[in-house]
Amino acid sequence: MKLRSLLYVPAHSERFVAKAHERGADGIILDLEDSVPDADKDKARDGLPQSRAFVGRNGAAVFVRINSGARQDADAGAAKSAHATGLVVAKADLGALDALGSLGLPLIAMLESPAAILDARDFARHKAVTGLIVGSEDLATELGATPTPEVLRTPKLLVHYAAKAEGKLSLGLLRSVADYNDLSAIEAAAQEARQHGFDGATCVHPSVIPVLNTAFAPSADETAWAQRVIDAAKSGAGAFTVDGRMVDAPVIARARRILEG
Repeated sequence: MKLRSLLYVPAHSERFVAKAHERGADGIILDLEDSVPDADKDKARDGLPQSRAFVGRNGAAVFVRINSGARQDADAGAAKSAHATGLVVAKADLGALDALGSLGLPLIAMLESPAAILDARDFARHKAVTGLIVGSEDLATELGATPTPEVLRTPKLLVHYAAKAEGKLSLGLLRSVADYNDLSAIEAAAQEARQHGFDGATCVHPSVIPVLNTAFAPSADETAWAQRVIDAAKSGAGAFTVDGRMVDAPVIARARRILEG
Protein backbone atom coordinates (compact mmCIF):
# COMPACT_ATOMS: atom_id res chain seq x y z
CA MET A 1 0.00 0.00 0.00
CA LYS A 2 1.48 3.34 -1.08
CA LEU A 3 0.87 6.02 1.55
CA ARG A 4 3.12 8.96 0.80
CA SER A 5 0.61 11.39 2.26
CA LEU A 6 -2.21 10.94 4.77
CA LEU A 7 -4.48 13.92 5.44
CA TYR A 8 -6.29 14.20 8.77
CA VAL A 9 -9.90 15.32 8.33
CA PRO A 10 -12.16 15.99 11.34
CA ALA A 11 -15.02 13.58 10.69
CA HIS A 12 -17.67 15.94 12.11
CA SER A 13 -16.80 18.81 9.76
CA GLU A 14 -18.94 18.72 6.63
CA ARG A 15 -16.84 21.51 5.08
CA PHE A 16 -13.56 19.60 5.41
CA VAL A 17 -15.09 16.27 4.45
CA ALA A 18 -16.63 17.72 1.28
CA LYS A 19 -13.25 18.91 -0.06
CA ALA A 20 -10.95 16.13 1.11
CA HIS A 21 -11.18 14.05 -2.07
CA GLU A 22 -9.84 16.98 -4.12
CA ARG A 23 -6.57 17.31 -2.22
CA GLY A 24 -4.51 14.58 -3.88
CA ALA A 25 -3.57 12.62 -0.75
CA ASP A 26 -2.84 8.91 -1.02
CA GLY A 27 -4.88 8.43 2.13
CA ILE A 28 -7.48 10.26 4.20
CA ILE A 29 -7.72 9.80 7.95
CA LEU A 30 -11.24 10.53 9.13
CA ASP A 31 -10.58 11.60 12.67
CA LEU A 32 -12.90 10.70 15.53
CA GLU A 33 -10.31 11.56 18.16
CA ASP A 34 -8.44 14.75 19.10
CA SER A 35 -9.74 17.07 16.37
CA VAL A 36 -13.37 16.34 17.29
CA PRO A 37 -14.92 18.05 20.36
CA ASP A 38 -16.56 15.71 22.85
CA ALA A 39 -19.98 17.14 22.00
CA ASP A 40 -19.54 16.16 18.35
CA LYS A 41 -18.01 12.71 18.69
CA ASP A 42 -21.30 10.83 18.30
CA LYS A 43 -22.16 12.88 15.22
CA ALA A 44 -18.76 12.16 13.73
CA ARG A 45 -19.11 8.42 14.32
CA ASP A 46 -22.70 8.23 13.05
CA GLY A 47 -21.75 10.08 9.88
CA LEU A 48 -18.90 7.74 8.91
CA PRO A 49 -20.74 5.97 6.06
CA GLN A 50 -21.39 9.29 4.30
CA SER A 51 -18.00 10.75 5.19
CA ARG A 52 -16.15 7.68 3.98
CA ALA A 53 -18.03 7.76 0.67
CA PHE A 54 -17.24 11.45 0.15
CA VAL A 55 -13.52 11.41 0.93
CA GLY A 56 -12.82 8.22 -1.02
CA ARG A 57 -14.34 9.39 -4.31
CA ASN A 58 -10.98 9.80 -6.05
CA GLY A 59 -9.57 6.48 -4.90
CA ALA A 60 -7.71 7.49 -1.74
CA ALA A 61 -7.38 4.91 1.01
CA VAL A 62 -9.69 5.88 3.87
CA PHE A 63 -8.59 5.22 7.43
CA VAL A 64 -10.49 6.13 10.58
CA ARG A 65 -8.64 7.30 13.67
CA ILE A 66 -10.56 5.87 16.59
CA ASN A 67 -10.65 6.95 20.21
CA SER A 68 -9.04 4.90 22.93
CA GLY A 69 -10.93 3.80 26.02
CA ALA A 70 -14.70 3.59 26.25
CA ARG A 71 -15.36 4.74 22.69
CA GLN A 72 -12.88 2.41 21.03
CA ASP A 73 -15.08 -0.57 20.20
CA ALA A 74 -18.03 1.46 18.93
CA ASP A 75 -15.72 3.65 16.83
CA ALA A 76 -14.01 0.61 15.34
CA GLY A 77 -17.31 -1.13 14.61
CA ALA A 78 -18.64 1.96 12.87
CA ALA A 79 -15.48 2.23 10.77
CA LYS A 80 -15.83 -1.42 9.75
CA SER A 81 -19.47 -0.92 8.80
CA ALA A 82 -18.52 2.14 6.76
CA HIS A 83 -16.01 0.01 4.77
CA ALA A 84 -12.94 1.93 5.92
CA THR A 85 -9.62 0.78 4.50
CA GLY A 86 -8.22 0.46 8.01
CA LEU A 87 -7.95 1.98 11.47
CA VAL A 88 -5.50 4.41 13.00
CA VAL A 89 -5.37 3.31 16.63
CA ALA A 90 -4.75 6.31 18.87
CA LYS A 91 -2.80 5.74 22.10
CA ALA A 92 -2.35 2.15 21.00
CA ASP A 93 -1.68 -0.62 23.48
CA LEU A 94 -1.17 -4.28 22.71
CA GLY A 95 -4.41 -5.34 24.37
CA ALA A 96 -6.37 -2.93 22.17
CA LEU A 97 -4.66 -4.30 19.07
CA ASP A 98 -5.61 -7.85 20.07
CA ALA A 99 -9.26 -6.81 20.45
CA LEU A 100 -9.33 -4.84 17.21
CA GLY A 101 -7.55 -7.51 15.20
CA SER A 102 -10.73 -9.57 15.02
CA LEU A 103 -12.27 -6.96 12.71
CA GLY A 104 -9.90 -7.93 9.92
CA LEU A 105 -8.91 -4.34 9.14
CA PRO A 106 -5.29 -3.17 8.73
CA LEU A 107 -4.19 -1.22 11.80
CA ILE A 108 -1.81 1.73 11.98
CA ALA A 109 -0.67 1.88 15.58
CA MET A 110 0.00 5.33 17.02
CA LEU A 111 2.63 5.11 19.75
CA GLU A 112 2.14 8.04 22.09
CA SER A 113 3.83 7.18 25.37
CA PRO A 114 7.38 6.40 26.51
CA ALA A 115 6.31 2.84 27.33
CA ALA A 116 4.92 2.32 23.84
CA ILE A 117 8.11 3.66 22.25
CA LEU A 118 10.19 1.19 24.25
CA ASP A 119 7.85 -1.65 23.21
CA ALA A 120 7.76 -0.60 19.53
CA ARG A 121 9.04 -3.96 18.23
CA ASP A 122 6.15 -5.76 19.94
CA PHE A 123 3.69 -3.45 18.20
CA ALA A 124 5.42 -3.99 14.85
CA ARG A 125 5.24 -7.77 15.29
CA HIS A 126 1.48 -7.73 15.80
CA LYS A 127 -0.17 -9.55 12.90
CA ALA A 128 -2.94 -6.96 12.51
CA VAL A 129 -0.55 -4.00 12.31
CA THR A 130 0.34 -2.69 8.87
CA GLY A 131 2.27 0.37 10.04
CA LEU A 132 3.56 2.43 12.95
CA ILE A 133 3.57 6.15 13.64
CA VAL A 134 4.53 8.28 16.64
CA GLY A 135 1.99 10.71 18.10
CA SER A 136 4.37 13.62 18.55
CA GLU A 137 2.29 15.98 20.65
CA ASP A 138 0.99 13.33 23.04
CA LEU A 139 4.44 11.82 23.44
CA ALA A 140 5.97 15.18 24.26
CA THR A 141 3.24 15.81 26.82
CA GLU A 142 3.84 12.40 28.42
CA LEU A 143 7.56 13.17 28.57
CA GLY A 144 7.03 16.64 30.02
CA ALA A 145 8.95 17.85 26.98
CA THR A 146 8.57 20.29 24.10
CA PRO A 147 7.90 18.64 20.70
CA THR A 148 10.97 20.03 18.97
CA PRO A 149 12.70 18.05 16.20
CA GLU A 150 15.59 17.35 18.58
CA VAL A 151 13.26 15.85 21.21
CA LEU A 152 11.30 13.79 18.68
CA ARG A 153 14.18 12.49 16.58
CA THR A 154 15.31 9.58 18.78
CA PRO A 155 11.87 8.12 19.61
CA LYS A 156 10.74 8.43 16.00
CA LEU A 157 13.81 6.65 14.72
CA LEU A 158 13.38 3.88 17.30
CA VAL A 159 9.83 3.30 16.09
CA HIS A 160 10.98 3.52 12.48
CA TYR A 161 13.60 0.81 13.06
CA ALA A 162 11.00 -1.40 14.75
CA ALA A 163 8.60 -1.04 11.81
CA LYS A 164 11.28 -1.78 9.23
CA ALA A 165 12.59 -4.75 11.21
CA GLU A 166 9.18 -6.37 10.83
CA GLY A 167 8.50 -5.26 7.26
CA LYS A 168 5.77 -2.79 8.23
CA LEU A 169 5.07 0.74 7.00
CA SER A 170 6.91 3.49 8.83
CA LEU A 171 5.08 6.81 8.73
CA GLY A 172 6.09 10.25 9.96
CA LEU A 173 8.59 13.07 9.91
CA LEU A 174 11.34 13.67 12.45
CA ARG A 175 9.35 16.63 13.71
CA SER A 176 5.77 17.46 14.67
CA VAL A 177 3.14 17.98 11.95
CA ALA A 178 1.37 20.67 14.01
CA ASP A 179 3.31 23.60 12.47
CA TYR A 180 2.04 23.26 8.91
CA ASN A 181 2.81 26.82 7.78
CA ASP A 182 6.56 26.36 7.39
CA LEU A 183 6.47 24.42 4.14
CA SER A 184 10.20 24.75 3.51
CA ALA A 185 10.94 23.11 6.87
CA ILE A 186 8.40 20.39 6.17
CA GLU A 187 9.94 19.76 2.75
CA ALA A 188 13.39 19.41 4.31
CA ALA A 189 12.00 17.12 7.01
CA ALA A 190 10.19 14.96 4.44
CA GLN A 191 13.34 14.59 2.35
CA GLU A 192 15.28 13.65 5.48
CA ALA A 193 12.63 11.11 6.48
CA ARG A 194 12.74 9.49 3.06
CA GLN A 195 16.52 9.27 3.25
CA HIS A 196 16.04 7.29 6.47
CA GLY A 197 13.54 5.01 4.70
CA PHE A 198 10.22 6.32 5.99
CA ASP A 199 7.35 5.49 3.62
CA GLY A 200 5.22 8.62 4.04
CA ALA A 201 3.76 10.98 6.60
CA THR A 202 0.55 12.46 7.91
CA CYS A 203 -0.46 16.10 7.64
CA VAL A 204 -3.17 18.34 9.05
CA HIS A 205 -3.40 20.82 6.17
CA PRO A 206 -3.86 20.14 2.44
CA SER A 207 -1.04 22.53 1.49
CA VAL A 208 1.42 19.92 2.79
CA ILE A 209 0.16 17.09 0.55
CA PRO A 210 2.11 18.01 -2.63
CA VAL A 211 5.27 18.38 -0.53
CA LEU A 212 4.88 14.87 0.89
CA ASN A 213 3.88 13.31 -2.43
CA THR A 214 7.00 14.70 -4.06
CA ALA A 215 9.41 14.00 -1.22
CA PHE A 216 8.33 10.38 -0.75
CA ALA A 217 8.50 9.52 -4.45
CA PRO A 218 11.67 8.89 -6.48
CA SER A 219 12.94 11.95 -8.33
CA ALA A 220 13.67 11.88 -12.04
CA ASP A 221 17.40 11.77 -11.27
CA GLU A 222 16.96 8.84 -8.89
CA THR A 223 14.89 6.93 -11.41
CA ALA A 224 17.46 7.54 -14.15
CA TRP A 225 20.27 6.38 -11.86
CA ALA A 226 18.34 3.26 -10.89
CA GLN A 227 17.74 2.40 -14.54
CA ARG A 228 21.45 2.79 -15.29
CA VAL A 229 22.25 0.42 -12.43
CA ILE A 230 19.75 -2.20 -13.58
CA ASP A 231 20.96 -1.93 -17.16
CA ALA A 232 24.58 -2.35 -16.06
CA ALA A 233 23.64 -5.32 -13.86
CA LYS A 234 22.53 -7.25 -16.93
CA SER A 235 26.21 -7.92 -17.61
CA GLY A 236 26.12 -10.44 -14.77
CA ALA A 237 29.14 -8.97 -12.98
CA GLY A 238 29.04 -9.26 -9.20
CA ALA A 239 30.35 -5.73 -8.72
CA PHE A 240 30.77 -2.90 -11.18
CA THR A 241 30.85 0.90 -11.41
CA VAL A 242 28.06 3.33 -12.26
CA ASP A 243 28.64 7.09 -12.23
CA GLY A 244 32.02 6.57 -10.60
CA ARG A 245 30.65 4.59 -7.63
CA MET A 246 30.86 0.89 -6.88
CA VAL A 247 27.67 -1.11 -7.30
CA ASP A 248 27.04 -4.53 -5.81
CA ALA A 249 24.03 -6.58 -4.67
CA PRO A 250 22.59 -4.20 -2.02
CA VAL A 251 22.81 -1.26 -4.41
CA ILE A 252 21.11 -3.24 -7.17
CA ALA A 253 18.30 -4.14 -4.75
CA ARG A 254 17.91 -0.46 -3.85
CA ALA A 255 17.74 0.47 -7.53
CA ARG A 256 15.02 -2.12 -8.11
CA ARG A 257 12.96 -0.69 -5.24
CA ILE A 258 13.23 2.79 -6.74
CA LEU A 259 11.98 1.60 -10.11
CA GLU A 260 9.13 -0.27 -8.46
CA GLY A 261 8.02 3.06 -6.96
